[in-house]
Formats: sequence, structure tokens, C-alpha cells
Amino acid sequence: MATIPKMSEVFKTHPLHIPDNKNLESFQQLPETHDWIQPDSFPSFRDSNISLSDSVPLIDLSLPNAPELIRNAFQTWGAFQVINHGVPISLLDSMESTVDALFNLPSPQKLKATRPPDGLSGYGVARISPFFPKRMWSEGFTLVGSPLEHFKKLWPQDYTKHCDITEEYGRELRSLCGRLMWLGLGGLGITREDVEWAGPDGDFKTSHVAIQFNSYPVCPDPDRAMGLGAHTDTSLLTIVYQNNTSGLQLLREGNRWVTVEPVPGALVVQVGDLFHILANGLYPSSLHQAFVNRTRKRLSMAYFFGPPETAQISPLKKLVGPTQPPLYRTVTWTEYLRKKAELFNDTLSSIRLYTPLTGLLDVNDHSQVKVG
Repeated sequence: MATIPKMSEVFKTHPLHIPDNKNLESFQQLPETHDWIQPDSFPSFRDSNISLSDSVPLIDLSLPNAPELIRNAFQTWGAFQVINHGVPISLLDSMESTVDALFNLPSPQKLKATRPPDGLSGYGVARISPFFPKRMWSEGFTLVGSPLEHFKKLWPQDYTKHCDITEEYGRELRSLCGRLMWLGLGGLGITREDVEWAGPDGDFKTSHVAIQFNSYPVCPDPDRAMGLGAHTDTSLLTIVYQNNTSGLQLLREGNRWVTVEPVPGALVVQVGDLFHILANGLYPSSLHQAFVNRTRKRLSMAYFFGPPETAQISPLKKLVGPTQPPLYRTVTWTEYLRKKAELFNDTLSSIRLYTPLTGLLDVNDHSQVKVG
């Protein structure tokens, strides 16, 4: 039996070199390197005419009909905002303060924790950067595993406080993701016996996770810049906390971008590619991007929840039958990440087994998306 590669080896064949980068806030004019060329396949975020009926669903997790609302949101949007989710608001505030402190450090200090070209964790540009013709108006910090090593470099005298906050945040988000996974799976008739890699207690204890902190500084010409280019996540679920500045957008039918307006204390829940595969296409993965602002800095914290490294992900058996053939072949998260690093928008179509003969565009087939 072939050895399944570890997540730590996933980017060795696709390293990402971080270019020299001045502090973005120091620019008085948008540099040519960041003068964004909007992909032809997508409308500009400034051109969208969105009505109130297009608002991203906001779900109160304490309501008795929350499971039904979640299933509907997963099926129709691949995303929603959630309140009364159980994560203490005080913890979200503390985590935001840590992220703000991180990105406010002098550049030489942040660069001490630079992510290696073939590494998973550290300070650097978005992994999707090579697929776009211009650079994005943002900086990021990725954490896989303990933050201790990196935070010691960032805050030699004060790392313990930031480590404690980040680790508590990780525990709370892991618990919430497990709860949301079962609500989403339950809406499809899936039980704990159907997902072996969830563990004997169905608590997803061995699931692999990552945290991404993003900073979008004020921009001198936001109409010509982009904070984060359009993409889907490879995860099962992604949970995003954004501060009170707009920026996150989801693509809807008809090539319309819908802004996820910040709601105090709310978390944004998004379906990732692996959940889309697991649900045999019933839940679309969320294609999203982030724009920037002329007067306000924006922060976000994305928690990527995935399966164990060795878990075989394929359409669940209960969702497959004579009239519902499996849409995708089996992959591990590691294998899928490697493909994403190489193929980007072609990744899902590269493992596709079956396309319904409906004449309709598959909402999760982004192989025709132009990024340059």
C-alpha cells in the first residue's frame, strides 16, 4: 500500500517565494505591482446591483429551526453568518487584538517569523498569489499546529498571552466546526456511523486544522486594488471572523458579488471543496474574494477545518445511488492541497467523475475562470 504523504510535505513541490514588500500603508499611490486587473470572467465588485433579498443568510444557532435553516443555506449559498454560536465574544475581541498587534509589528519583526517557501506556517503572502497577474493588497499569517515557535519570534517578552488566546480560540472553533458539520450532514440524512474518520464519539478530534490571519491596510485607490483574489477553500468548513469593516464577498448566480456585511459577534461559515465532495455536490463550495477600503483597515481570521491527514474523502455512500452517481473520486486533503497548488480553479474538475446531462453550468466548476 502506498504511503500517504503528510500535510507538512504538501508544498515541497510547489514552494512559494515571498517577494520583498514595503509596508503597504506607506504608499501614497497605488503601485503598478498592485494595480489589479479584474478577471474577465467576473464582474467588478463595484458593479454589482444587489437587493436586500440577496443578503447572506443570518442564522441564530439557538433557534429550534436552526438545523433546517443551515441545510437550506448550505444548499443555496454554500455559506451563512451565525450568531449565538457559543464562542465567547470576549474571546473574539481578544483574538482580534492579538491579530491587530501582530500586523502592527515593524516589518523586520514580522519577517523573523516568515513562512518558508515550502512551509505551512508563518508570515507571508496568500498561497493563491501565483495564480493572479498582480499582487494583492494584504498580508497574512498562517498557523498550523502550536503558535509557540512563531510567537516567540514575534513577541520575545510577551508571547505567552498571545499563545493562550490563540490556543483557546482554536479549541472553541474546533468544537463549533464539529457541531456545524453534524448539522450540515444531518440535513442530508447522514449519521455518525456513516463518517468513520469522525472518530468513535463523532467529535472530529483527529481533524486537521489551520488558522489564517489577514490584514487589509487602507488603500489609496481601492477601486483598482484587490485584497484577496476569487477562490474556494480546500477545507471541509471555513469559519471567518471579520471586524466591523466590509470586504468579504461571495459569488452568486448570474456573476453577482454579494458583500457579507459584518454583524457584531457573528461568524461567517463557508463550505469548502472537501465538504462539497463529501456531500456529492449537494452543498456548493463558496467562491469568495475580499476588497479593500480607502479609510479603514480590515482584519479577518479564517479557521480552516479539515479531515484527518489520512482520511479518504469521497461522496458519502448514502448520497450515491443509481440516479445519483458519485461526482468525484476519492482524495485526501493532502492530495487535494497539492492539486490546488498546481491547478487552482481546475482542481475540482480534475477529479470529477460525472457531470449531469442537464445543460446547466456546474456552480462548482471554476475551470473556465480567467485569472490573468
